[in-house]
Amino acid sequence: MYTFSNRLKIGALILMGIGILGMGIGFVSAPTTVEDAKAMVAAHDEGHGEAHAEEVDHGVAEADHAMVAEHDAAHDEHLLHQLQNRPWSALYVAAFFFFMIALGVLAFYAIQRAAQAGWSPLLFRVMEGITAYLVPGGIIIIVIFVLSIMHFNHMFVWMDAEVVAEDALLQGKAGYLNPTFFLIRAAIFLGGWILYREVSRKLSLAQDASDDDSNFKKNFRWSAGFLVFYLVTESIMSWDWIMSVDPHWFSTLFGWYVFASMMVSGITVIALITIYLKSKGYLPDVNDSHIHDLAKFMFGFSIFWTYLWFSQFMLIWYANIPEEVTYFVTRIEDFNLPFFGMVAMNFIFPVLLLMNSDYKRINWFVVMTGIVILAGHYLDVFNMIMPATVGDQWAIGIPEIGAVCFFAGLFIFWVFRALTKAPLQPKRNPFIEESRHFHY
Repeated sequence: MYTFSNRLKIGALILMGIGILGMGIGFVSAPTTVEDAKAMVAAHDEGHGEAHAEEVDHGVAEADHAMVAEHDAAHDEHLLHQLQNRPWSALYVAAFFFFMIALGVLAFYAIQRAAQAGWSPLLFRVMEGITAYLVPGGIIIIVIFVLSIMHFNHMFVWMDAEVVAEDALLQGKAGYLNPTFFLIRAAIFLGGWILYREVSRKLSLAQDASDDDSNFKKNFRWSAGFLVFYLVTESIMSWDWIMSVDPHWFSTLFGWYVFASMMVSGITVIALITIYLKSKGYLPDVNDSHIHDLAKFMFGFSIFWTYLWFSQFMLIWYANIPEEVTYFVTRIEDFNLPFFGMVAMNFIFPVLLLMNSDYKRINWFVVMTGIVILAGHYLDVFNMIMPATVGDQWAIGIPEIGAVCFFAGLFIFWVFRALTKAPLQPKRNPFIEESRHFHY
């Protein structure tokens, strides 16, 4: 039985404390008035904005001054909303990132169950421990949604009735994009995912105590059914929770794109936690071949993510349709470094380090690659959310680092606590001996 060490527990709690402090600073320092927002931007721009304003005023006729003033007022209010969104967006990016790791692990676990894979049963308890985070992670995301609907932030512009009243496109989508239906869908998604996790976990533990394979067979059927539910709900979730922050834009590849990011991040965390537990002597039967196969999936899904990223980017860039291309114009102009930097972190780096089969068996190689992959996919979520919510007022500072620290601490605490609830190695899985003697 795994014992949650005091050192790891204290480390997780310290991370959470640092995170709360950082997020608190972000919320407290956010501007409350238009004047505060303009002062913050002026302090960063060192007067460039004033010089531009003088140039515009000089070239505008007196008759147009009222229109310019009205435009400036709208721009100033938009600026205020962007700066107020920053701590909320930092919170949401980190919350979704760690939640999607747990959800990606759940999908990978269900695939192993449905495929009746022989290599992976030794890793099932690790996967079940990671998926325990779905409950606290999902609750936090629902709370963020409720607060968004109550207008504590402006991340989802379609939740603002005044904005919808002036936007014909959003009015056309109001039957789907409305707060009530949005929350109902979110509740169905979370309820289904958590239900499968709890049922599968219960059947997995019951199999250890049974004298036949009935629980194993039930788990197979639940897993096969869940995968159908997951493929549908994951796509809709990606439209609702991420794509709707840009409600004028859409991509038919987006569900698959988020799926790829989710899977590679989840498998990477399985590998990192497995290597950690094995280093502490808790998974003696896990061998280099198991690590090799996890690293192989990390490599494969990194290639798959890159294929989807390029397909989405290339088709929209080549077609050059204004309402589609604006999505990438914003990211290339205002988020150039994180936008292209994540491609290097999520594709070039994993390919260079994990292309060689032998390197997939070297634990520190896998750990190093995994850390870069996780950082890269955090940037991926960052690039999906921030351009629509904070625009060119983005930064990676105290609010963003604080949010990552808080959710990393919560994730570590919850997952490792869950790992203490049952033996780390299944006893009566029909494929446990095949897994124990797995060699590639």
